[in-house]
Amino acid sequence: MIFVSSLVLMPFAGADWDMFQGGPSHSGGGTGNPVLIPTLLWKSLNVSNIANVLGVGTIWSTPAVANGVVYIVSYTSAVTSYVYLGPYGYSLTDVYAFNATTGAEVWDYREQSPSEVVAFAGDLSGLSSPAVVNGVVFFSFGNAVGALNASDGVSLWNSTVVGEASSCLTIVGGVVYMGGGASFEPNVFAINATNGDSVWNYTTGSEVFSSPAVVNGIVYVGSDDSNVYALNATDGAKLWSYPTGDIVLSSPAVVGGAVYVGSFDGNLYALNATDGAKLWNYTSLSYTSSPAVVGGVVYISSWEGNTYALNAKDGAVLWNSSTGTDIEASPAVVDGVVYVNNDDLGILYALNAHNGEQLWNYTLQGSVFCSPAVVNGVLYVGSGDGQVYALGSPMPPPSPTPTPPPASFNTLPIIVVVAVVVAVVVFLIFQKRRKTKTQNPPH
Repeated sequence: MIFVSSLVLMPFAGADWDMFQGGPSHSGGGTGNPVLIPTLLWKSLNVSNIANVLGVGTIWSTPAVANGVVYIVSYTSAVTSYVYLGPYGYSLTDVYAFNATTGAEVWDYREQSPSEVVAFAGDLSGLSSPAVVNGVVFFSFGNAVGALNASDGVSLWNSTVVGEASSCLTIVGGVVYMGGGASFEPNVFAINATNGDSVWNYTTGSEVFSSPAVVNGIVYVGSDDSNVYALNATDGAKLWSYPTGDIVLSSPAVVGGAVYVGSFDGNLYALNATDGAKLWNYTSLSYTSSPAVVGGVVYISSWEGNTYALNAKDGAVLWNSSTGTDIEASPAVVDGVVYVNNDDLGILYALNAHNGEQLWNYTLQGSVFCSPAVVNGVLYVGSGDGQVYALGSPMPPPSPTPTPPPASFNTLPIIVVVAVVVAVVVFLIFQKRRKTKTQNPPH
């Protein structure tokens, strides 16, 4: 079902959606035209391994879009009946590259690694999204991080120094930053983006599923120990920490000197980015969604199914809009439109960023747990049916090339030439006869 309403357009900066929430600050804002009337432009082949094998599966990874290519990670565990490794099965991690315009597969790359199977059908579905920087695709798999050539998918390096990455990857200044937690590794890791060597790691009090934001040489990240941390990006030294009332799965967004992050204690916090002092908090239900901060407004969704717009300076509620069921994915904001999805129903929503009014909704063929990426007027998202969808306004048919009229043949110059020639001939004949009469007068 589609709803079209009035829309206040606002200019936002951005480029390719090259990593989670659009960039290292996790602002969640992009550029380009908004998707006002969604049309299915294409959907990919089934990229979920577990869906291919057992008929079920969900894409958790948010797409990365760079230089006209959509990158997606499908990371699922197969059950022990397929490969028996004692109490372990195996994790299959596929990285796919699709043409952003047509959906045609450009390449795919597969990694396989041992992984403990804790539930039927592989409930270890990976949460990590790829990042694409300087022609390299970075992704996590099992207990490692990998780097691929973005143009052909050829492996550049694999690194096991992280233990097991459990957050999305953020790449800044030649360093890959991530959190560890899937194997009870309570660390924030920094590794060299060129070769995968360790740069530093910082140990928190519990697992780190929150994805680091990196701004102005500082790494901001939440932990299951209920704290939000600020670490020196160069050496990992702690600059400050702020205690919330429960685990922090939400990933911080850092905009305008403030850190915005949600906690399981039901609060969205705004903290001073320099010293961690609380600026304000807004209480709702638990947040796993990460906030988007665009144009002086904080947008965040919560488990009770509401999406909120709050004044970034003081946390005052500007509007809220309900989808009716829980939302774990993070909103994306592009040119005056907020894109959100509710999880189990698999419905995407476009909301007016100015007042929260619903512009349209679109139902996919499965649950939607990953956040959308919006680039150049197209929304890309993975679904529970194991497919990647591209929604946007249909391209207008090409204008027919007009048939040029037949070349007109201008006969005037020929007529003039013929007339001149005739005149010359007549003149010469007349002159010749006159000369003859002069030379031979009549007798």
